Amino acid sequence: MSAPHVSLPGPTHFPHLPQLPPPDQLTSPLTGWTRAHWEAIADRLLDALLPYASPGLAQYRLPGPPSHSGPWSDGLEGFARSFLLAAFRIAGSGGQQPGLIDRYAAGLAAGTDPRGPDRWPPITDRGQPMVEAASLAIALHETRPWIWDRLDDRVRQRIADWLGGFVGAVVNDSNWRLFQVIAEEFLASVGAPHSRREIEDGLARLEDWYRGDGWYTDGDGRKFDYYNAWALHLYPVLWARIAGPRADPGPVAAHRARLRRFLHDHQHFFGADGGPVHQGRSLTYRFATTAPLWAGALADATPLPPGRTRRLASGALKHFAERGVPDEQGLLTLGWYGPFLPVTQRYSGPASPYWASKAFLGLLLPADHPVWTAPEEPGPVESADVRLALPAPGWLLHSTAADGIVRLVNHGSDRLPPPPAQAQDSPHYARFAYSSATAPETPPAPHTGPDNHIALLAPDGTPTPRGRIHPLGIEGARAASWHRALLPGSGEGHRIETVSVVHGPWEVRVHRVDAPAGTPVREGGWAVADDTAPPTPRTGPGLALARRTDGLTSALVGLHGWSDDEGTVVAAVGGNAYGHHSATPLLTLPSHPGGTHLLVTLVVLSADPAVHAQVEGTRVRSGGDGGVEIRFPDGTRESVAP
Repeated sequence: MSAPHVSLPGPTHFPHLPQLPPPDQLTSPLTGWTRAHWEAIADRLLDALLPYASPGLAQYRLPGPPSHSGPWSDGLEGFARSFLLAAFRIAGSGGQQPGLIDRYAAGLAAGTDPRGPDRWPPITDRGQPMVEAASLAIALHETRPWIWDRLDDRVRQRIADWLGGFVGAVVNDSNWRLFQVIAEEFLASVGAPHSRREIEDGLARLEDWYRGDGWYTDGDGRKFDYYNAWALHLYPVLWARIAGPRADPGPVAAHRARLRRFLHDHQHFFGADGGPVHQGRSLTYRFATTAPLWAGALADATPLPPGRTRRLASGALKHFAERGVPDEQGLLTLGWYGPFLPVTQRYSGPASPYWASKAFLGLLLPADHPVWTAPEEPGPVESADVRLALPAPGWLLHSTAADGIVRLVNHGSDRLPPPPAQAQDSPHYARFAYSSATAPETPPAPHTGPDNHIALLAPDGTPTPRGRIHPLGIEGARAASWHRALLPGSGEGHRIETVSVVHGPWEVRVHRVDAPAGTPVREGGWAVADDTAPPTPRTGPGLALARRTDGLTSALVGLHGWSDDEGTVVAAVGGNAYGHHSATPLLTLPSHPGGTHLLVTLVVLSADPAVHAQVEGTRVRSGGDGGVEIRFPDGTRESVAP
């Protein structure tokens, strides 16, 4: 696309962060942010926690609904995750943070006192303290000269005893295996009892989940999301730092090579406004999406120029700061921008968002490191349109420089265990597409949003879920998969096969839909959301679109197989992480003819006025053999075989 860059606007002031340093346009011409901004945000986050500290400083009981593990575990979570942030701040300043050192040393002593009122819950099989133990171990290692080495021998022994609950314990077979690796490697580093076999087995299990090109699934199945970034790549780097000369150089080299390959892809997941693509679980960790960028620089395992690393990371942190993160009290809430519980899970407690502390890993790099001193370089989305096939997770990414939006077409990640596990639906995994400018609709269960989904409608209007995704491959501009639509009483269900073809801002979906005669079929486009006003709808025969006040537009056009009925736009309130008011364009085929029916749809998300003017310019032609010829508005042609 040749249109000028018109990235989505956002606020440029920070009334909730009055202490931010002035911008530096010389070394940071794109964000204005420097290391000093990162330090200021870190200090604001840590200072804001003090009113919620327990008397012994070993727990932080933050406001909000408890996790399923309960307030005791949540209090430990507040300490451990903020200690991780404090550790990066302490180590990054060469120990010039006496207040933080004393504060967290006191908490370590109180939390491990088995008879004290501030004691931590023990590490037990599959218990949440396992997660927090890994953060504690990392923080203890990184601050060793200033905290561990100065602790009383009795306190050190109590810490080792508490972490030792990992030895012989049963761990969830997912990224949790790496928590055990980290904790027990720290125990080894201080001469405490540990199991070398458990460390080696955890690292070996990681090999089972590697799918190539830098991508891991988080446990068996097709579980691709940001855990690939902030866990499965991050912890091996941190483990190698703890293990030092004990680490087998073979796995260390393999992990570094995979991280380097992953960052080639991961850099494309940030929009021009800094926002990450909104996909997957635990999204309340927000800017933790930047952790592998810093890890690559820390481990000398990145293909990115140092100025681009900082631009992407600072852009993401600034993106959230511009939108009220942290909040007026300096706290990270359970949500994306403001509080929004639908992006959380049962394990999410009030302190869970502080896994965002991983984003501050870059503070371990010295102030004169090139990632802090080199001039910022534009991210990929700012330089040119990108189309990137990601066969391992089953994704096809396409971004546009004209509006700075990244779109991720999903034909592979459903976060389901292998069969015969039940095929459930999740709005953060089952949609056909995700982006850096939108979030999926998340109405209260058991309802599901209509956005980026095609469904058969039951007699009562209930849509069928997508469920388990069966990838059919990715090549060039296209990605394909199929799923079974389960109508009540339909037995094995009805196959819906979909091919997505992308070009610039455009996506054409070619559906081959099997259904009983008379069944209604519905497809939804992107949901756009805004806090200030409801998006404006526009409909016509085979057309529906919703436009935000800043110009961000979602459009849906029926190209083949749909009726001439008017499209619709469904509005919602309180069901989208990007804004209180949301709207989704819809097309409906009132009556499927029976057998397999071909439906072709143009799906558009854009903030570029030039695209809006061409939204009805795509044409398709269906051959007698079921093949489809597509002509995009700029004349580019693609074909989809029968």
